[in-house]
Amino acid sequence: MSHKVKNIDFDLSRVPTPSYVCDRQRLAENLAILDLVQRRTGCRILLALKGFAMFSLFGQIRQVLAGASASSLAEARLAAEEFGKEVHVYAPAYGDDEFGEILGCADHLVFNSFSQWRHFKERVQSAGKKISCGIRVNPQYSEVDVDLYNPCGRYSRLGVIRDQFKPEELDGIEGLHFHALCEQDSDALANTVAALEERFGEFLGRMKWLNFGGGHHITREGYDLNRLCALISRIQDKYGVQVYLEPGEAIALNIGVLVTRVMDIVHNEVDIAILDTSATAHMPDVLEMPYRPVLFGAGEPGEFQYTYKLGGLSCLAGDVIGDYSFPTPLQIGQRLVFGDMGHYTMVKTTTFNGVRLPSIVVCDSRDDSFAVVRSFGYEDYRNRLS
Repeated sequence: MSHKVKNIDFDLSRVPTPSYVCDRQRLAENLAILDLVQRRTGCRILLALKGFAMFSLFGQIRQVLAGASASSLAEARLAAEEFGKEVHVYAPAYGDDEFGEILGCADHLVFNSFSQWRHFKERVQSAGKKISCGIRVNPQYSEVDVDLYNPCGRYSRLGVIRDQFKPEELDGIEGLHFHALCEQDSDALANTVAALEERFGEFLGRMKWLNFGGGHHITREGYDLNRLCALISRIQDKYGVQVYLEPGEAIALNIGVLVTRVMDIVHNEVDIAILDTSATAHMPDVLEMPYRPVLFGAGEPGEFQYTYKLGGLSCLAGDVIGDYSFPTPLQIGQRLVFGDMGHYTMVKTTTFNGVRLPSIVVCDSRDDSFAVVRSFGYEDYRNRLS
């Protein structure tokens, strides 16, 4: 779903390139919206680390949100050690060798199948701490258009479908979890919840909580908050459950940009600018989704007089961000700023081809302050190899 991408109100000429720059003021604006939903409904909202895991901002986020959701041991440790509130863990499967550490981190633990629940049930119950367990279900309904991001698509491995659901094995299960959205409004959520109630409604009254998963574009301009709040309240009142939501993108929407620099300009039928960033290494969703990120000050090809194909620094032939036009010719050394580069960027970067990872910068447009919280170098590339 498209949304209005906004630049941050900060002098970006002061930061190194390439770098991700995240604005505390924009984060505060998003958190205020999420807090409003929590206060109106009594639901609890979690930070989904798979979308945004910039732990230098956790102190600000945990003032508002109830905790964090994780999908691996590494994410669970990050949530427990750096966020420090509720830790909800779900993974398609848990390994025996890591499960003990996961138990030490988790407050809520969601299983992808009843076979996984059977396998680990005894270890959970003898963990020496209270862990609330749930089962992920697949409502077999989705309005997600891109198969790569559709957790309820045909043949999905994520969640239990109704004809595989085993009510006789619910002893010890306190919640259900579903996830069916991707950058969507509350109308898609309402339709998904209707499908969930049709298939699993008879079991909801036996639960203590229901997790609506992620993909909610709550902080996007024009999102229908009233419909979301009414839906949450209806479900909580009807079934007596605590509703959780675990967005990642909504928390980081429009809080960050990627600042890059033109390194060279070549010509092969068209003008091509080579940047000190990379689509494949630094913004892989550009190739996976695919989509064309907003570039401030630029337009569609041909919209302005000078059109360039913008390419990345790696040797991958397809490391191309897209075609953009500019009112004046690009210059070597010129800075360019891509918008909405906080979520699903830092968490997905790679050191492919030895391309240096972007620095991570926190700024605050309220007082014009900034700090480079992390820079990367050769050791970050070397230490993930052997």
